[in-house]
Order: sequence, then C-alpha cells, then structure tokens
Amino acid sequence: MVSAMSVRSAGASRTELIADTALDLLAERGMRGLTHRAVDEAAGLPQGSTSNHARTRLALLEAAVRRQAEREAEILTPAALLDPVPPSGPTALPDPATVRDRLAAGLALALHRYLTGEHRHLLVSRYELALEATRRPELRAHYDATGAQFRQPLEALLRAAGSPAPERHTLSLVAWCDGLMFSCVAGSYHATVPTEEDLRTGVEELLRGMLTE
Repeated sequence: MVSAMSVRSAGASRTELIADTALDLLAERGMRGLTHRAVDEAAGLPQGSTSNHARTRLALLEAAVRRQAEREAEILTPAALLDPVPPSGPTALPDPATVRDRLAAGLALALHRYLTGEHRHLLVSRYELALEATRRPELRAHYDATGAQFRQPLEALLRAAGSPAPERHTLSLVAWCDGLMFSCVAGSYHATVPTEEDLRTGVEELLRGMLTE
C-alpha cells in the first residue's frame, strides 16, 4: 500500500514528497495509478496540492523523472563510486588496470545496492517511466537527458580503462547492467539477488572481453 514512506527525512520538501510519492505509485500501481488525486491521497496532502506543483500530467511525469534521477544518483553515481585513482603526477595518466578494477568494484557495489532493500522499487518506477517515454516525445527528451548524466562519466572511465571504442563499450556495459537488473527485479530471475562478489565477477568478465589487449 502506498503511504508517505516516500518522505525520506523530516525535512523533505513538499516538491520532493510529491515526486517521491509519484514514484511509489508508479512502482505499486503502474502508470494508470498515477494521478494528481492519488498523489495527494497517498502523501497525505490536501486535495489540489499536487496540481499546484505540477499543473499537467506531463509536468507530474517530468517531476517524477527528475526525482528518479536524483534518487538513482545516490545509488549509481560514477563520480562518487567509480572515479579512477588520481594520477601520481601532474601529467601522469591513471593506470588502465587500476581503473578497470575500480570500475568493476564500483559497479558491483552500485548494482548490489540497487537490487537490495528499498531500492528495488525504484527500478520498477524507472521501467514505467521508460515505457511512457516511448509514447511521449516530450518526456523522452527529458528522460534521455537524465540518463546522459550516467553514461557520459562511464564513457570517460572506459576510455581511461583503455577502451579503443568507449562509446560502443559504454552501450554494451549499460545494456548488461540494465538487463541484469531487469532480470533480477521483473524477469525470470526476479527471486534471485546476486552477491556483490558475483556481480563484480560478472563485470570483470565483461570488461576483460571488451578490453583485452
């Protein structure tokens, strides 16, 4: 049942509350269950509060996409988890092998966070928003812009790891991560939660296949 569980701290703003509740509704009821009235009721807000913050359904969906990106950034952020070790000198380059190790460890940690506990429902809301974006060009542009915040630093990390084709390899790595998360949350492995060690092994195998010199 949807509740005000979306308020993650006592100081959460009303805008965050509305967006978080929208994500909960998407995860629990699907796209049809997301309405302005339903957000008001689930968040314990006076009727009309959500409409005051997001006048149209598109505006509500855009707010949900923005909040989805913010929440995901707390779990799966290359800048926080995957930055290569700083070079030892002002002109030195990071060692590609070190970058690969840190990339595998960071992705495994992030994926394991995503697949456990309270974070799993964020994957379901992401899938709902992704499908809706295929029907709404305005939402697609917004959705793609938030996704680029993850892809661009990942491409830079793959380049630092020695990739001869970082753009193509980024697509392969993102597709692998997306496929694994979908399988473990909504697909045929929905009852399976890989260990962080298993996830790291999988990433290492993929990187080794792509980046073998």
